[in-house]
Amino acid sequence: MATLPVLPLTDEVLLPGMVIPVTLDAGTQAAIDAARTTGDKTLLAVPRLDGEYGSVGTIATIDKIGRLPSGEPAAVIRGLSRARIGSGIPGPGAALWVEAVALDEPAPAGKARELAREYKALVTSLLQRRGAWQVIDAVERMTDLGELADSAGYSPWLSLTQKAELLAAPDVTTRLELLVDWVRAHVAEQEVTEKISEDVREGMEKSQREFLLRQQLASIRKELGEDEPDGAGDYRTRVESADLPDKVREAALREVGRLERASDASPESGWIRTWLDTVLELPWKTRTEDNTDLTAAREVLDADHAGLDDVKDRILEYLAVRNRRAARGLHVVGGRGSGAVLALAGPPGVGKTSLGESVARALGRKFVRVSLGGVRDEAEVRGHRRTYVGAMPGRIVRAIREAGSMNPVVLLDEVDKLSAGGFSGDPAAALLEVLDPAQNHTFRDHYLEIDLDLSDVLFLATANVVDTIPGPLLDRMELVTLDGYTEAEKVAIARDHLWPRQLERAGLTADEVTVDDEALGLIAGEYTREAGVRQLERGLAKVLRKVAVELASKSGPVHVGRDNLKTYLGRPRFVFESAERTAVPGVATGLAVTGAGGDVLFIEATAMNGEPGLTLTGQLGDVMKESAQIAWSYLRSHGPELGIDPAGLVGKRIHLHVPAGAVPKDGPSAGITMVTALASLASGRPVRPEVGMTGEVTLAGRVLPIGGVKQKLLAAHRAGLTEVIIPARNEPDLDDLPAEVRKALTIHVTGEVSEVLRLALRPAEVGAVPLVGAAA
Repeated sequence: MATLPVLPLTDEVLLPGMVIPVTLDAGTQAAIDAARTTGDKTLLAVPRLDGEYGSVGTIATIDKIGRLPSGEPAAVIRGLSRARIGSGIPGPGAALWVEAVALDEPAPAGKARELAREYKALVTSLLQRRGAWQVIDAVERMTDLGELADSAGYSPWLSLTQKAELLAAPDVTTRLELLVDWVRAHVAEQEVTEKISEDVREGMEKSQREFLLRQQLASIRKELGEDEPDGAGDYRTRVESADLPDKVREAALREVGRLERASDASPESGWIRTWLDTVLELPWKTRTEDNTDLTAAREVLDADHAGLDDVKDRILEYLAVRNRRAARGLHVVGGRGSGAVLALAGPPGVGKTSLGESVARALGRKFVRVSLGGVRDEAEVRGHRRTYVGAMPGRIVRAIREAGSMNPVVLLDEVDKLSAGGFSGDPAAALLEVLDPAQNHTFRDHYLEIDLDLSDVLFLATANVVDTIPGPLLDRMELVTLDGYTEAEKVAIARDHLWPRQLERAGLTADEVTVDDEALGLIAGEYTREAGVRQLERGLAKVLRKVAVELASKSGPVHVGRDNLKTYLGRPRFVFESAERTAVPGVATGLAVTGAGGDVLFIEATAMNGEPGLTLTGQLGDVMKESAQIAWSYLRSHGPELGIDPAGLVGKRIHLHVPAGAVPKDGPSAGITMVTALASLASGRPVRPEVGMTGEVTLAGRVLPIGGVKQKLLAAHRAGLTEVIIPARNEPDLDDLPAEVRKALTIHVTGEVSEVLRLALRPAEVGAVPLVGAAA
């Protein structure tokens, strides 16, 4: 055991046999001064990493004290042997003195010599890459294994932490194992780094060489007067051999000329090539022949969709006109106003999108669907300018390219879901030229900058509501409304289309499970009650899933009918509640139109003691609130003329509520329903439960026309109502009503509120007391 001053090393680790310079500062100078007081100038060099001393240090001696070439004072110390640091003791000077116990080096094991040979080979290969031949000779002359391992302290690729771990290793075998692993990892890392550097260098040299060769080749061809055999010349050949219109060919050859003059290294050449590829891929003179057999076209439409006679008739009219023009030699394709643009508007699930495919099959044309839901960039429709990075043509041009003909059926799906215009432009405004038959024969995409004839394209636009479609855009389309299906049509659709499709998806056959029309009618009327058939199809899918589970445990065919339908779908979700809701005075049944089709609307009124006035609830819009005020004012001013005395309501608080309270509602068509509810409350006469009504009311008692009559009457039919009151000026709308619904409903047309009350209220019973009078 020896008592030695501690020399802290913060940026170096001293191993036995190493000689290193140490810069002298306040801490190291004290240790050097203390060591010089000892006879042999020895001290203990200890690595100090992250502010902490190691447990093992190196006993070292001072060889020389002087200055570095930079002028800083320094001392050269030589490592002698390892020592374990003991407890600190007092000593002379400002240095830290500790007790140091020299560590005995155990004899190397047999494995150590194999590790030494492998370590020498790794170090030699590493040094050869650097050309350090003198160091290689020194390593080869080392025979002492401990000296060989400790010489790694000079290695620049080892971190201070690794060197400190090497110093603290108890025997030479452990040190050599650590070194072999570290050197292997470093060699692998060096190989990857060198490969990356070599690849980068080769790439740069190749690019420079190709650039020089291309410049030389261009100069030689220019001197010889020869054209380039491929590249731009290839595009010239393709353009000249392609079947292009004259103006398109002229524009394409102009771009080919620019390509020939541009350098291959210029980014403009890439833009021109992409543009030429797009132009050459478009079917400029390719058209499909339309089907001229009207009967076959009607059969295709009828086979794919039940009902929807308005759309089918319009498609057949379009086809008949084209056939007659072709028969009289007027079949010149293209030009101003020769196209057709139809807007299919209706609630979800009525078959708007699938109708586009049927129309294309009936006409014998290609079909392309363009989804516009959520599109908010005008460039999505009209294309990007070619100067932008990643520019591409708009969706219309891409649809024509995808169809492969200039007269496809293009379905613009969800045109009412276009996002409002912002800094990226208004996509709805970009459609104005596309959907105008008087303009789209010269449609110009921003990317192509060439007139594209869209006049022979049949555009079909779909929308759930037309209110969100801008007026100028809606004016360019021929609106065809799909108001929903009757229950008989739903049963036919389910039997002929939905049931076979769900059988296939469930992995079942018609021999394993059957369903009757009565069960399909119950699913449509009591479990779904919608304008379309999506929920109906989901109900059929649910039934078949449960049937599949049932067949897994038993054999034999399964029949789905009225008796066991509840087993598969549970209790009905919809019941005929009109009689229950209108059993008390003050409740009337109205009809409304929502985004999902027509619906039944109940309006409730009651009176109570309190501050006189009118309270309105149910998330009503401003127009609907005004209708309630008009209804209340009309009843107060004209009630006695109708035999209804509202005097009992005048001094009371009137509360008018429109369920469901969570659904926003607006519009004037509930006016007569509100008058009827208030009249029922004032007279004590309940509203007839089988009657529904719709119409706007005025202060003079007139009933004004409203919209959505067909959808509202279909909703009344689904809800089980048998009588409907509509404005007299809406009588022409009844021509669009299916015959089945027209036969099932008794429809009253009227222009006066007095007639509405006469039809809607139950007759007054002898001795009956008005509800408000009883409350008073």
